[in-house]
Amino acid sequence: MLHIIKHPLIETKLTKMRSVETLHDEFRRNLNEIASLMVYEILRDYKTKPIKVKTPMTETIGQTFDNEIVIISILRAGLGMTEGILNLVPQARIGHIGMSRDEKTFEPKEYFYKTPQEINKKNSYVLVVDPMLATGNTATDAITKLKVEGWKNIKLVCLVGVKEGINQIEKVHPDVDIFLAARDEKLDEHNYILPGLGDAGDRIFGTKGK
Repeated sequence: MLHIIKHPLIETKLTKMRSVETLHDEFRRNLNEIASLMVYEILRDYKTKPIKVKTPMTETIGQTFDNEIVIISILRAGLGMTEGILNLVPQARIGHIGMSRDEKTFEPKEYFYKTPQEINKKNSYVLVVDPMLATGNTATDAITKLKVEGWKNIKLVCLVGVKEGINQIEKVHPDVDIFLAARDEKLDEHNYILPGLGDAGDRIFGTKGK
């Protein structure tokens, strides 16, 4: 199911990120902040369990997470969202999937894969993060591998996406919820999102000027 997370703070920060005048430090900071705002909503229905806690005055019952939260960052752009999520969920465990795009075929190629071990994969709450959902091929392949490894309860968290990518995920992984800050118009002839915000990885890390 597709979820568009609407909030004035997200929309204004995303506008700054879209601007060609925004430098990489401000781009990175806004992405970090949007990720924090998004995960606040994404975890709204996450299950907790009661826990006894001692206050300075007495004992009471509070809440703690029922299962572990795992962030799977699709390299390299996914790293830009990871810190923002960790700001609110510092106890989350982190995995990485390295995917690069073949510029001729536009198909993803995996070059790195490492996820947390000694963990209950069936009960963990998994957030796969990648700012851009374009064709959906990269996210589809990453989620497929996670499922083969035994991971359940997978959510895909992206900044912007288009119809092609959304349809691809819903077709191949109908059980995976998709969370976006914005749904953009279309892909260009090179499969880049329009209006989009450019190459997220380059703009996060400043590898091509602005």
